[in-house]
Parts: sequence; structure tokens; C-alpha cells
Amino acid sequence: MRIGIDVGGTNTDAVLMDGTTVVSSTKTPTTANVSEGIAKALKVVIEDSDIDVSKIDGVMIGTTHFTNAVVERKHLTPTACIRLGLPATVSLPPMVDWPDDLRDIMGKNYYLAHGGHEFDGREISPFDPDEIKGIVEKIKDAGITAIAISSVFSPVNQKFEEDAAAIVREIIPDANITLSSEIGRIGLLERENAAIMNSCLRELAVRTVEGFKAALNELEIDAPFYISQNDGTLMNADFAKEYPVLTFASGPTNSMRGAAFLSGLKDAIVVDIGGTTTDVGVLQHGFPRVAALAVDIGGVRTNFRMPDTYSIGLGGGSIIEKDPLKVGPQSVGYELIEKGLVFGGDILTTTDITVASGAEDIGDKGAVADLDGDFVASVQAHIMEMITVAVDRMKTSATAVPVIVVGGGSILVTGEIEGASEILKPENFSVANAIGAAIAQVGGECDKIFSLAELSREEALEQAKQEASDRAVNAGASADSIEIVDVEEVPLAYLPGNATRIMVKAVGDLVEAK
Repeated sequence: MRIGIDVGGTNTDAVLMDGTTVVSSTKTPTTANVSEGIAKALKVVIEDSDIDVSKIDGVMIGTTHFTNAVVERKHLTPTACIRLGLPATVSLPPMVDWPDDLRDIMGKNYYLAHGGHEFDGREISPFDPDEIKGIVEKIKDAGITAIAISSVFSPVNQKFEEDAAAIVREIIPDANITLSSEIGRIGLLERENAAIMNSCLRELAVRTVEGFKAALNELEIDAPFYISQNDGTLMNADFAKEYPVLTFASGPTNSMRGAAFLSGLKDAIVVDIGGTTTDVGVLQHGFPRVAALAVDIGGVRTNFRMPDTYSIGLGGGSIIEKDPLKVGPQSVGYELIEKGLVFGGDILTTTDITVASGAEDIGDKGAVADLDGDFVASVQAHIMEMITVAVDRMKTSATAVPVIVVGGGSILVTGEIEGASEILKPENFSVANAIGAAIAQVGGECDKIFSLAELSREEALEQAKQEASDRAVNAGASADSIEIVDVEEVPLAYLPGNATRIMVKAVGDLVEAK
């Protein structure tokens, strides 16, 4: 049996699953101390099902903890960046496009050194060990142990990053090092940004993972636990300590995977409505469509794998203003059960409107009985227009497609969504995010540029598939269950040497689940 948990900004959802059957589920308010909320949710599903905890063979957790840390500028560790690429890249130094306040938190500790490669693996300039030693001594004197290392085209050849890391470890044995080639894709600035962000979150990741472990130990759950990744797959807890940025979009991703599982659809649009926001994403082959462009996280452009989602400020706790009519983006969030009219509060929310329309029976209906019917109808029409526009933005053609509606706030969907061939609200829709975490597999990805002048297309594809498979195994997948689920080739006509970018995604079952 597996337990899936999704920690959101408003609620912490948990489900206990026996194979493909949902045995028990719960939604509890997220607490300031994330591990306390997790422990509370775990207790509920365990007590409701009366299960022997020794029969639990895995706990899967999705969390927005690290995303929130960046957005709120909290719990971030000052980080130094070493970039290998001189004499190139001087005009655009590390963190050049970061918000001033976030750059100040990092400490503006960046250094340029010789090295780097061209797209085909040729050196831009020789690696200079003495130069790196001098830089690392400065970093050590500054008392910094979080270090990001980036090199031009390191996804093609990461040797210089590895050589620099070896020197860092000699001088600063307890250094927390992130290599950009292990995090991001081809683009230098975005990949470097992702590496810096990963390093500044590592200390928080260790504390968070240990907090999760403490919550499990409190309930005497001895099963291994995993953290959800951005692409709808899992990584083991130790891997999550090393790569916290790979969890940034795990919330909406879990919801999409859960929606695919609950509906049986592999290709559809998913509308996930929570307490504060609505996230719209696209399912392709049962997994979230990956964003093709750089993704902004807390004002910083990054290019590690992220789902292509569109978010709007609409949720079950969204505050409604009457004149002029406005729905959200402000929300009472997890305080809905205290501040909403139907729960005895004094703030008009979207949930109150839904109850007033008769579409849902929650709380005290008498508290909203005096709301004008025309006003209620106009708010509902506005809500449906917001959802329709969001869905339309995510479509790539005018063809009608299925729309799966999930999340606790999906009670707001009371009408038709233009452009939808059908609207599905499957059973257990309110905890689709936790279900998505519970049923997830383990994944790995490769994104590299190959020169087909030096090797055949088949050899390049095989190399990419092997690297993606190896990364999946390292993240906790069973080697004999690995399956290649996505292969994309992009010929780069503007580069010499018959260059081609190859992106491969591999997934496999958990080792413990065999």
C-alpha cells in the first residue's frame, strides 16, 4: 500500500491507496510547520482505514515548500557562482537578470574563469586549475559553502564543471556544490540560474526532508518515502536533498497525473482549482506537457524541466468585490472555513456564491440566502469566463478537447467550458493531487546537443536514452522496468557539424514496488 501526500498553500491532502483503489482520503489545513500538517493528515488516513502501518510500502510527498521559499525570499542560503567560459560571456555576468532583492540575498558572489566548450565539445579556452584555486580561496574567506558551478555548453561536455568541483572539495570539504549540467538544459543563463537556486535551497531541503522523516517516525511508519518532481515522476528523499529545484511545480503536476489516473484519459486539459489559484495544464501521453520556454520562478528565468501550466487567481477562497465586480486574486486561503459567509465569517467568497446558487450544499445556506440572484448569476458567469479563457490559452488548436476538473475548488465549475468536448469531474477529484503523488513512477531526462558528423543518429539516440535511463535509476527506479516515454529531436541548422538536439525522458517503477 502507498500513501500519497500533497502539501499546498491552503490544504494538505493525503490518500491511502491499495494498488489502484483509494482506501482513505483527507484534506487538512496546511500548517506553518509543514511536518505537523503532514503528520495530522497521515493520522487521519491511517485511523480511518485502520491499517497496520507495517503494510505501507511507500510514502510519496509533493510540496510547494521550496517554491514558496524563493517567492517569499525566506530560508535561502548565500551562494557563490563560478562560471567557466572566459573570454566569452563577460558581457552577461551571473545573476545579471535577477531581481535586486534576491541578488542581494545571494550576496553577489560570482566569479568568471577560463574554460567552457563549444556546442560540439571543442574547448573555448583551456581549464586553469590555479585560477580556480584562487577563486575558491576567496569564496572560503567569505565564509560561503553553497557553490554553483556553470560552464558554457556543459550539457555537451561537463568535464570542466567536474574538475572545478574537485578543486572546491579539496579546499572547502563541506561545500554544497551544484553543477549546472545536472540541473538545467542548454541555455547558459537559465541553466546557471537553476544551479544557483538549487544551491541556495540545499540547506532548507535537508531540514525539510528530515522534518518529513520525523513525521513518519512519529507514526512509526518505516516505509521509504519519495518526493514528487516537476515532470510527474518521483525521486527518493536523498536525491531530493541534492536537487530541491526539481520539486518546484510538483503540486499542479501531481494533480495532472492524478487526473489522468482517475479519468483514464492520456490526452486532455486539466483544470486544477484549489483554495487560492487555478492551474491549467495539458496532458500528453499521460504526463504533463513540458514548457518549451524558460520558466520564471520568483522573478528568475530557469530552464530545468517544468510543466507547461497557466495559473490564475481563482479558487474556493477567492474574495469577491461587488462594485465593480471582481473575483480574486486575493483569497482567504486556508482560512475559508473561518472567514467565508457560510462558515460564520464576514467575507464574501466564491464558495459562498456557489452555495447561494444551489449548486453545492456546504455550511450554512441561510447565511447567503439574501444574496441577489442576478448578482450570484453574474459572478458565476464571470468565474466560468475566467476558466474558459485559461483553458483556451493552453490549447494549441481550435479543436475541442476533453477537460478534466479536479481540486477542492472545482465546485466552482457550474457551467460549460467553451472549447471542451466534454467536462469530466472524476470520483475523488478533490484529492487528485495526492493520488497523483501516490501512483507516480520514477523518471530521468537527457537533453543534449549531438554532432552527427562524429556519430550516427542511432548512436546519438542510444546515448541519450542510456543517460536518461541512468538518471531514472539513480533517482530510485528499478533498472529492469525502465521505459522510454518521450523522444524529441530538433535539428539545429544554424550550427555546423549536422548538430541535433535530442531530448529523452525515461520512467520506471520504484525498486521497492517490484
